[in-house]
Amino acid sequence: MHFSLPAQEENSVQVTTENGIIEGFFDTESGLHHFFGIPFAQPPVGELRWKAPQPLKDWSGVKETKEFGPAPVQANVFGDMEFRSKEQSEDCLYLNVWTPSGENRKDLPVLVYFYGGGFVAGDASEPRYDGAAMAQRGIVVVTTNYRLNIFGFFAHPELSEEAPYNASGNYGLLDQNAALNWVQNNIEGFGGNPEKVTIAGESAGSISVSAQMASPLSKDLIAGAIGESGAAIEPTMAPVSLDEAEQNGLEFAEAAGYDSVEELRDLATREIFEIYTKSQRFGFPSVIDGYFFPKSLPEIYRAGEQAQVPLLLGWNSAEVPGMAFTQGPYSEDNYIEKVKEAYPEDNELVLQLYPPGSEKDIELSATALASDRFIAYSTWKWFDLHRKNSEQPVYRYLYSKIRPPLKDENLTSGLAGGTEEKAEEAPPQREPVGAPHAAEIEYFLGNLARNQNYSWTKDDYKVSETIQQYLANFIKSGNPNGENLPEWPSAQAADKNPPVLIMDVESRVEKAANEERYLFLDKSYGNDE
Repeated sequence: MHFSLPAQEENSVQVTTENGIIEGFFDTESGLHHFFGIPFAQPPVGELRWKAPQPLKDWSGVKETKEFGPAPVQANVFGDMEFRSKEQSEDCLYLNVWTPSGENRKDLPVLVYFYGGGFVAGDASEPRYDGAAMAQRGIVVVTTNYRLNIFGFFAHPELSEEAPYNASGNYGLLDQNAALNWVQNNIEGFGGNPEKVTIAGESAGSISVSAQMASPLSKDLIAGAIGESGAAIEPTMAPVSLDEAEQNGLEFAEAAGYDSVEELRDLATREIFEIYTKSQRFGFPSVIDGYFFPKSLPEIYRAGEQAQVPLLLGWNSAEVPGMAFTQGPYSEDNYIEKVKEAYPEDNELVLQLYPPGSEKDIELSATALASDRFIAYSTWKWFDLHRKNSEQPVYRYLYSKIRPPLKDENLTSGLAGGTEEKAEEAPPQREPVGAPHAAEIEYFLGNLARNQNYSWTKDDYKVSETIQQYLANFIKSGNPNGENLPEWPSAQAADKNPPVLIMDVESRVEKAANEERYLFLDKSYGNDE
C-alpha cells in the first residue's frame, strides 16, 4: 500500500543548527530551500527587554521554520511598507535563509541583508528584500530582523549600569551582530561558506553596514560589504555620545512619569509603545558606547580599524525632492533665500555648487542639495574614508533608472517601495528628475515582479539583470566585473574624480563630476580631517 505525504511535508527539508534541528521546505517553483523564522537569539522580552541579545537555548525535536517570524514592534511610519509576517512582537529575533538545493551546495558565498526604515520601521519579510532571485545565482541569502525604535535604541543610565559592558542603547545593531555570529556558526549547514559573508542593506540598512564594518564586534565576521544610500556619519543618523543618549533616555522616562527602568520593564509592549508614540520622537540615536562603537565612524575608518574588505556603494540620482529644501516654489528668489538661511556664511559658494537659473535648473540644484544633505554626502564620506584607509577595492555607483508609471493613477509612490492614496488636494505630480530614495531595491535584488504597483518594462528587467550580475560577481569574488558587463573600475585613493558606474538602461562609467560639492559639505559638517 502506498501513502502519499501532503505536498508541504513531502517537500520538507531539515538542517541541524548548533541549537537543534530546524525544518524548512523545498520550493518547487524557485528550486530553492526556504527556511523562514529561524530564531537566532533568545526573545528579548521581560527581563531581556533592553539587553544585548542573549544566546539561544537548545531545543529538542524539530523546530518548524516555514513561516516568517513576527515583525519588530513599530508604527505605520511608512504607510506603504508591506510585510509577509503575520504579527508584530518584541519577540522578533528571527532570520530567513534562501539556499540553492542540490548535492553540490557547499562553500557557497553568503549575502546577509539588513532592511531600511530609519531604525524605526522595517522587517526581514518585506517582499522587496526576498532572497530567491539572488539565491538562484548560487548564493545563500539571509535576511534578518533587528529591534527598532524604543525597543532597539533606548539608552538610560540604569541600563548602562546593569550591562556587563557599562553602556546602553544600540540593541538593534547588536541584534545584527548576533545574526552575523549565527551565520558564522551555522551557515555551513545551509551550504554557505562562513569566510565568504557579504553584508548589504539600503538606507538604515546601509547605515547598518557602515556600522558593522566599523564595529570591533563584527568587522572580522565579514568578507565584503554593499551599501545603498546611507552611512552613520553626520548628518545622517550618526551615533551620539553615551552621555547624550542616556540623557535622552532619562528625559523620556521622566516625561512619561517613570523613575526607574524596572517600572518601564514592567509595562506591557503596547503601553511602552504608546508612551513612545505620544512622545513624537523619531526613534533614538545609536551610541558611541565604547563597546559596539568605540568612537565615531570617521575616527575608526581614518585609523584603518574598520573591516578591511571590498566595498561597493552608492546612492540614487534624486534621493529626495528639491521641495524638501526649498519648502516652496522653484523660484530664484525662494531658492536663494533658502540657501542664505541654511548657509549664512557660505551662500555664495553654495550657489556656485548648486546654481540657480531657470525653474528646471533650480529643481535640479535643489534636488541635488536636498539629497546630498539627507543621505548622499554621508555615503560619499564613507566611500572616501574607505578608499583612503584601505588597500581593498571600492566601487561607486549612481543609480539613475527612473521608475515607470504606476498602474493606478489614483495612487502615488510611497517612500518604502509601495504606494499610497493620492491626497484629494494634492498638486499635480512633477515629472521625476531622477531615481528617488529606495527605488533601486527591487532592481538590486531581482524582485520587480513582486511589486505589482508599477508598469515594469523590458528596460526595467534589463537594468535589474545587469545590476544583479554585478552584485553576484561582487558577492562571489569581491569584484563586480564579469562577462557581458561594462567594465567598472575601482576608485583609487588619489582619484580627484573617481570612476562612477551610472546604473541605467545603458549602464556606463563616468568620472565623478561633483566632488567639489562633497568637499564643501565635508567642511560644513566638520568631518574633514
